[in-house]
Amino acid sequence: PIVALGNFDENSTYQIVEGIYNSVITSDIAKRHNITNFDLFNRVIKYIIENVGKTFSANAIVKFLKNEGRSLSVESVYNYLEWLEKAFVIYRCQRYDMQGKNVLKTQEKFYLADASLKYCIMGFNPKSIAAMLENIVYFELRRRGYEVYVGKLYQKEVDFVAICQSEKIYIQVTESMLAPETRARELRPLELIPDNYEKLVLSMDRSFVTSYEGIRAENLIDWLLEERSR
Repeated sequence: PIVALGNFDENSTYQIVEGIYNSVITSDIAKRHNITNFDLFNRVIKYIIENVGKTFSANAIVKFLKNEGRSLSVESVYNYLEWLEKAFVIYRCQRYDMQGKNVLKTQEKFYLADASLKYCIMGFNPKSIAAMLENIVYFELRRRGYEVYVGKLYQKEVDFVAICQSEKIYIQVTESMLAPETRARELRPLELIPDNYEKLVLSMDRSFVTSYEGIRAENLIDWLLEERSR
């Protein structure tokens, strides 16, 4: 969005985003909540950014910090997560038990309000592309009015269960479906779902858009644009 508003190159854009981020973290959160160990707080934030698109718990963060020789209570982690949410830096995506039809309180995912935060703070890593695509899809689903959850089915995970009144969509997000092992991994959780709600795989593929026994595969960019044009 910042690039679209002015004549900025990539580096300038990241500097602007980083400046906004630092202002929110130092002024809106650290000072307001009297955080004394800012370095530790910042390490928790970097852990969250590094693990966008992955389920984790407050206990996992505490254990990670302990392995680094740092100490932080679970309660403090919960507070940090809550403050970051209230500052609209991160958004929580809870897990949804597709068998019991209930929302779970553990192993949630968190997504960044702006995907550029990850790149300006952590740098670019090709391995993070899939997670950032998930980040984009999460917010687009929210924009369209869906309640969005991470789906848990047996020992499998569905990236998103999107619910709006009587409508429900199951969505997998991946960078590409071209590799047979990736295709099998992404399709299997959807194949296990026993109901007939829409099942969709979104990827960046252009030459491999098809359907698999009722599971639709679509180019992610086309999916974003077709809804906006309606």
